[in-house]
Parts: sequence; structure tokens; C-alpha cells
Amino acid sequence: MRVLIADKFEQPGLDGLKAAGCEVFYQAGVKDEALEQAVAEYRPDVLVVRSTKVTEAVLNAGALKLVVRAGAGYNTIDVAAASRRGIYVSNCPGKNSIAVAELAFGLILALDRRIADNVQSLREGHWNKSEYSKARGLFGRTLGLIGLGQIGREMIPRAKGFGLRVIAWSRGLNPEIAGKLEVGYKASCLDVAAAADIVSVHLALNSQTRGIIGASFFEAMRPGAYFINTSRAEVVDQDALHRAVNEKAIRAGLDVFAKEPAGGAGEFEDDIVKPAAVYGTHHIGASTDQAQEAIAAETVRIVKTFKETGKVPNVVNLAASTPAICAMAVRHLDRPGVLAGVLDAISAAHINVQEMENIVFEGAEAAVARINLETEPAPHVLAQIQASNPNILEIGLIRLNQP
Repeated sequence: MRVLIADKFEQPGLDGLKAAGCEVFYQAGVKDEALEQAVAEYRPDVLVVRSTKVTEAVLNAGALKLVVRAGAGYNTIDVAAASRRGIYVSNCPGKNSIAVAELAFGLILALDRRIADNVQSLREGHWNKSEYSKARGLFGRTLGLIGLGQIGREMIPRAKGFGLRVIAWSRGLNPEIAGKLEVGYKASCLDVAAAADIVSVHLALNSQTRGIIGASFFEAMRPGAYFINTSRAEVVDQDALHRAVNEKAIRAGLDVFAKEPAGGAGEFEDDIVKPAAVYGTHHIGASTDQAQEAIAAETVRIVKTFKETGKVPNVVNLAASTPAICAMAVRHLDRPGVLAGVLDAISAAHINVQEMENIVFEGAEAAVARINLETEPAPHVLAQIQASNPNILEIGLIRLNQP
């Protein structure tokens, strides 16, 4: 299996892929047209990326079977285009959760104690203890979490270690789950905004979360509250955030920006980082040695599993449902040509197969094939299939519940 890696990747990961029998092409930093050319030249089965964008042109350039995002999100990959071409897209969820939570708390502490300003003042030769000794402190304050995936949940024990009360909203959160997590349940984002001294956002980017933190959210926040975003810039209305910083004295700690350079270095210009009340970092939430080594190991596991079984762990672009209305269950002797004949008959009846699996029993004498069909076969088609091969023991039809 040929693997092209288009971003920085840890050496243990490279060694692991080679040990799994993969031919590895390491082209860290290749992007845009150069990435298209590399995919066309090396003809990889698998493309591994981190921040590099994978466009439809890249997906069309070669014979890719799998794209692995060596990280949690996958918004830099044209997933829809990959799905149209039957290319798996996978990611490495949860492997950077601790690293991102650590940075979020670093930003909270930095905002409260104005750490960056302290450092800059000292470097410029100024001592100003009377100014920088002013801080609110965290103990007894309320931390509001927007999103309780793996990163959000990593925030909870860290918050409690600082004596913070935790409240949360997430689409999958209810009072029972909140009770088990020992956090206060809030029914909406706005409820969190209104009740929290510090808000930390931990949402995946999708059509439902894009722009979810907007003007009404910042209007609900307490004046002078802290706002942390280590998830994706696109979940926040950047103009609304800018106004909140200027008009409500909101202090913001940001690791993600709407105008980030595509690569690891480049020119950066974004008005959101100019106010003194905004502390920014360079989208480094996942960038600890521990997290990157864990992500590399997970990437190796994904590729190795795909190479050895054809299955893809953590795949993100399989259909949640299909147009299938029934399933044909074919109990048969495990002999050559049985399923080929069944599929020929289904094709001759102009019926489309949506999904299928063949389960073999112990001893490899018999099996059951389950074939999900878009149209229900007529009785004479079933009878024809049953009579076509003596190795077919029985055919049944299961009507599927449609959403």
C-alpha cells in the first residue's frame, strides 16, 4: 500500500507505516497544485494530512482510496467530493483532547493574570507591579462549556482543580448526563453565556455549528467575562466577537482564526488580535509531543487496519441511511458462484443493491448473505433465484423500517 504524507509527521509514525509494509512518500509542506502533482505522480492509496487542504482537484488527481486527517477535525477536506468518488475519509478523534484542554486553561490563566503583558513589559525594561497585581482570580467563578465532546469533558476535572463551578450546554447533553458528569445543565448556549464568568468553546465545525456563537450570545455574556475558543473560528461570528471585546470589555483567548495562513508559517493579518484584551496563539492546541505521538499512532492503526482488512476505523463519510427498503437474506452453502448468480438475477430485474454482507458459519460449509435492495423483488424473481442453484438453501425477505 502506497502512503503519501503531506504534512509534518512524527518519526515513530513513519516507522510504524513502513513496518506495516507500506511504501511511504514523505512530502511535508506540499500543497495546492504541488499536492495534486504529487498525488498524480506517486499514485498513493492513502493520503495523510494535518492542516493541508484536500480539494476535489487533489482527490481527482490519482487513485486515492483513503484520506486520513491526522487530527480531530476534517473541515479542510472536501468530504462531499471524496464521497462522490468512493474515497474514505477518516480522522483521529480524541487523541489531542488533553492537549487542547491544557491550552484552553493556559489561555484562561493568561487572561486573568495578564501573563503576556507582564512578560512584554519586563522585556521592555519596565517594572509595574502596581498595574499587574490586579486580577480577579478563578476560585469560585463559573466556567461555561459550549460543547461536551472529549475535549469539553477534559475541561471538567481541570476546572474543578481550580475551584471553578462548571455549567455546560451541548446538543447531546441532558440533565441526567450532566448529573453524572457533575456539571450544571443549561438548555441553550445563551443560558451558558448569561451565567458564566468564563466561556470556553469546544464544538466541531459542521452546518449546525457554523456561526452558532453570534451577536445574541455575546449580548447575553456578562461584561468583562472571558471568552475562550480553541475549536474552530467558523463557529463564532467574528464581527460580533470584535464588537463584544470593544463594547462589553470581553477578554478573549483565541487559538483559531478566520484568516489563518494555510501552512505552518506565513503572513498574518486579522484585526481580532489587535485589542489588548485579546490573547492569541498560533492554532497550537493539539501541538504537544504527547498529542502528536498519539495522533501518529492512531494514523498508523487506521492505515494498517485498512491495508489488512479493507475496513476503515473512524470513517466519517459513510451514509447514515440508504434508500434500501428491504433486505434479501440468502442462506446458502459456501460454494463458488452462488452469490454471483444471485446478483446477476437482481441486476436482470433492474434492482439496485445498496449494501451487502456475507456471514460464514463455523466450518465454512454454509453462510448467510444479507443484501439490502432499493426495490422489493417480485415473487417470481425470488422463485427464480431459489431454483437457479441447488446450493441456495433458503431465501427470505425482510422489510426495512424507513426513517
